[in-house]
Amino acid sequence: MELNHKRIVVTFLMHLGDVILTTPFMYVLRQAAPDSHITYVMDEKLKDVMLYNPYIDEIITVDKKGKDNSIRALYRIARNIHCKVQPDVVINLHPNERTSFLAWAIGAKKTVGMSHFLFRPWMTTYTRLDRRTRHAADMYINVLEQLKVPIVPNKGLQIFSCPQWQSTVDDLYKAQGVSAYDTLVGFNVGSAVPEKRWPKERFAAVADTLADEGYVPVFFGGPMDEEMVAEVVAGMSHTPIIMTGRLGLGELAEAIKRCRLFITNDSGPMHVAVSQQVPVVALYGPSNPKFYGPYTTKCIVLESMTDYGIGKSMKQIIREGKYKGLSVISEEAVLEAAHTLLQKQE
Repeated sequence: MELNHKRIVVTFLMHLGDVILTTPFMYVLRQAAPDSHITYVMDEKLKDVMLYNPYIDEIITVDKKGKDNSIRALYRIARNIHCKVQPDVVINLHPNERTSFLAWAIGAKKTVGMSHFLFRPWMTTYTRLDRRTRHAADMYINVLEQLKVPIVPNKGLQIFSCPQWQSTVDDLYKAQGVSAYDTLVGFNVGSAVPEKRWPKERFAAVADTLADEGYVPVFFGGPMDEEMVAEVVAGMSHTPIIMTGRLGLGELAEAIKRCRLFITNDSGPMHVAVSQQVPVVALYGPSNPKFYGPYTTKCIVLESMTDYGIGKSMKQIIREGKYKGLSVISEEAVLEAAHTLLQKQE
């Protein structure tokens, strides 16, 4: 499919980590279509992820959990896109009902990519979702491959910053006594799925050990993580830096960028750290890191499972009742991984 000199709309209304995992796709798309106008349609609360992405010409947001949480609102947005952008091609990157409906309702000359089965009859070209052999980031790029679009090597996950975010983060760190001589180690203790959380007392022990060694622990996360972080900090003997609930997504990326290492559960902030080229110790299970792990070589992944089963989703594994949880990963293993990555930077 020829995509250059076209008006292209990419539809994707998924979560933080998923959106970040589409940034390699956007790079590859731009290389294939350097003279095209590219619009990215996304969840309003995640706009910072793509706000300064140089491969996108325009962002259109959907308040999917708020004022736009209805078929009527989605249809209105779709028709506005149709009239304003007049797209030649819509590329849909997720097969859920909401995103598929939006892609169909835009009414482009061609609608391609993934789709919920209800809307497949109206797709110009339907591309299958390869969840069995490819990492999620490569799965999105595979949409272009299936469309016979030339593929070039990508630059990994990318969130681009701005001077305002940099200044805000500088001020926040200074207010908490952080100097240019401090070596920061970031922690993300939360995850939307309880089964993906490492025990809080182990996070506390690892953070204390690294603080004893001269590193400065910094805790991240959103407002929903504040209680969990407070419980971890209550179990520590050192006083860490707490950024939890104080940062927008763009500021979060900038603040994590200052860290020498990031220790994290499987979560959106893990992908933020990868986007900033920060080495990651990632704690995984029951999701499979082969498909959803850190999209980088600067990482050590510690897994709580050895066999994920062919074609089984995370929800299926949890429902089976055999999953033992992240507690099988020891403090010693996390510290060993942390020291390995820290030493590589010396």
